[in-house]
Parts: sequence; C-alpha cells; structure tokens
Amino acid sequence: MANGEVQAQRFRCENCGAELAFDATSGKLKCGHCGFVREVPQDGHHQVVERDLFAGFGSAPKGLGAAVRVHRCQECGANVSFQGGVTSTKCAFCGSSKVLDQAENANAIRPESLLPFAVDKKTANAAFARWLGKLWFRPGDLKHLAKVQEVNGVYVPFWTYDARVDSQWRAERGRHYYEEEEFTTQENGQTVAKTRRVQRTEWSNAWGQRKDVYDDLLVCASKGLPDNLAEHLKTFDTKQLKPYVPAYLAGWSAEEYAVGLQDGWAKAQARIESEQQSRCGRDVGGDTHRSLQVHNDYSALTYKHVLLPVWIAAYRYQEKVYRFLVNGQTGEVVGKAPWSVFKLLLFFLFLAVVIGTLIYFASQKS
Repeated sequence: MANGEVQAQRFRCENCGAELAFDATSGKLKCGHCGFVREVPQDGHHQVVERDLFAGFGSAPKGLGAAVRVHRCQECGANVSFQGGVTSTKCAFCGSSKVLDQAENANAIRPESLLPFAVDKKTANAAFARWLGKLWFRPGDLKHLAKVQEVNGVYVPFWTYDARVDSQWRAERGRHYYEEEEFTTQENGQTVAKTRRVQRTEWSNAWGQRKDVYDDLLVCASKGLPDNLAEHLKTFDTKQLKPYVPAYLAGWSAEEYAVGLQDGWAKAQARIESEQQSRCGRDVGGDTHRSLQVHNDYSALTYKHVLLPVWIAAYRYQEKVYRFLVNGQTGEVVGKAPWSVFKLLLFFLFLAVVIGTLIYFASQKS
C-alpha cells in the first residue's frame, strides 16, 4: 500500500448482503432493503487532526478510503465521487447530464474530519418550503407553484484555517467640536444675518496593537457550489466535527476539492485582513478616524481538510430555474428567488408617501 493510502472499503448488510447507507436520521448505517441497522465502524482514530499550514500536505493520507465511482461534470467542472451502489447520470451540483466516468484520483488528499448528515431529504424539503413561505417581496403564488427538482445530498469540501494575529496600527483620531458661524441669507427679498452651529474636527495621532485568534475559518473548496450561495452558509458547527471514516460516505456522494490549500489560505487571509482593519478601526476611538494603517503578524497557522453536508437542489417557477442549498447539519436554507415587481412598487410608493409626509410637516415647522 502506498504511503498514506487508505484501503477502500465496502459496507454490506449482514442480513441480506445489500449495500448499507449512512442514515442521516439515526446517524447509523442502515440497509434500505431489510432495515438492518448497525453503528458506524470507527478505525481507532478518535481525534480531529489539524496540520501545520507551512508543512502543507506532508504525510496526509490519500484517497477517500471507500470504493467509489467518479463523475466529472463538463458544465461546472465538479469531480463527484459516488460511494457504494449510488450512481448518477446527472451532475449533483448543476443538474447537467454532461458527466463522464473517470478513474478515482488516488493522490487527492483525504479529508480527515467531517460533519455527518443530520438532515434527511424529507426534512430538507420541509425546510425549503418554510423558507419560501417567509420570503418578502416575492410572488404570492411562489410557494404553491415552485416545482422542486431532484434534491442531492453531497459532502462538499472545505478548508478550515486557524491563526493567531498580532496587529499594530497607526491612524489619525478625530474628535468633533462645534462652533457658531455667521452667515447671510435672503428672506422676503432682504439680506438677513444669522448664525448656525458648525461641526469641526480636531485631529491627533493615535497608535496601538491588539491580538486576535481565528478558529476554524471556513473556505469553500468546491468547484460545483456557486460562490454566491456557498458564502451565505453560516451555521455549520465545526465543534461537532468527527474524525473521518469512509462509512459516513456510504450511500452519499462527495466532491473532490478544487480550490487548493494555499489558494484557500489566500482567501482566508484576505478575510482576516479585512476584519483586522475593521477591528483596529474601532480601537482608534474618537468620533472618526482617517489614514488607518494596519500591519498583521501571523503565527500558529493550521488547517483541516473537511467535508460538510449540503443538500443541493433547484426549483422551477414560470419556466425559470432557481437554485438553493440546505445545510445538512442544521437545516439552514440559502437560495435565489424571483422578485414581485408589484410588491416592490407598492413598497417604494409607501416609502415615497412617508418621506413626502415627513418633509411636509418639517417645512411647516420651519
């Protein structure tokens, strides 16, 4: 066996010999033919592994450790592995039928932890229906006419990054004060002298430092998942990550990561830099600030390659297709939906009436 390679496993029912599948409701392996249930077998590895970012992949194990078929989508480019007896003629991400069988990439880094599916397909559909019912400014018949297409449960690859950040900042701190200022204006054809209160700002130099810790900063490593939807999945609880064992993939599909480790870190670092800029800006104090400069030093950089559960689907409304995602751990829904032009026009008309009324009463008091 090659260094780091994991022996492929299959999971058979002890009663009838059929393929077992991981059951999101019970959290166990279950036979769809005879109902036999067994615990998910563990491999003695009971810790979620974090690796040094600078060491890269190093001796990280390769392959999924399960007997899989691999499809590559010619439309979105996703590489999806189907475990056990699962097969598909369509892409789990974009629904395209342009998929090609290919050999498993034995050199792909194996995920070392995951969040098992805890939301089954029925619950995912119910969460979607509730989400539709709560949308504002959408067509009134949307929840009745939206036709959901096939819903696919996919383990989506993510990177998590940990970092300690020491930030030093310099800025100009501004404090507001007010002065009385004279001015002239025209009233009833006459030039009238008046005074008004004017805001001024006093500037002074400021500097400081702060220390922050980032834990499990998530970066999606998928090629099939739309960025504009993936970025809105917020409720994954990575404290519940479990050490990876192939049995969790039984009956499910999993995507191979398409965003590399260093590219993922570049995205994470950009988010950290933006957040530190905001945090240091709040530390400046005063009423306002300008010319903020922040220097960040990083340490204790680690990463994990994880699989997170996502239900991926689309629905059709008036001949248009809209995509949505359901968090397979929490049931959170994110997606796209059509706007109701009529409701939006009514809302803006209401705003115009309110603003016009306020302006009218304000003019009457002056």
